[in-house]
Amino acid sequence: MRRLIQILMCSLLLVSAVASAAGGDLTRKQRKLLEETQIAYGATIRWGSMDDAIGYLDPQLRKDKPITEFELNRYAQLRVSSYRERSSASLEGGEVERRVEIGVINQNTQAERTVVVVERWRWDAEAKRWWQSAGLPDLWKGQ
Repeated sequence: MRRLIQILMCSLLLVSAVASAAGGDLTRKQRKLLEETQIAYGATIRWGSMDDAIGYLDPQLRKDKPITEFELNRYAQLRVSSYRERSSASLEGGEVERRVEIGVINQNTQAERTVVVVERWRWDAEAKRWWQSAGLPDLWKGQ
C-alpha cells in the first residue's frame, strides 16, 4: 500500500510538472485571452469573411505582406464547412502553435475537402492581446 501511494505521488508530481511546462510562462489572464481570441477567430473563419479575419493578424505581418484584392476574391469562392482544433502547443518565446482542421467547399464545383492549417499566436504585451502571426489559412491545399 505504501509503495502504491509513492507511485501515485510521483505520478501526480510528474503530471503537474508537464502541465506547467505545457502552459509555458503564460499567466492565467493571457491563457484566458488566448482562448477567447482563438474562439472568436475560429468563428470569424467559419461564419465571417476573410476581410474580418485580417483584423486578427499580426500588424507587422499585415505591413510586410498585405493581403491583395486578388487573394480576397479567391477566398470569396470558398465556403468553410467546419473548423476544428486538433492540437495546441506552447513554443519558445511565448508563442502558441495550434493545428486546425478546416472543411472547405468550392462554391463553383461544390467539391469539399479538408485542410490542416497551422496557426501561430503571439502575445503583444503592449497591446495586451494575441495576434495570429502565421497569416490567413491556405485553403487550397487539400487532403
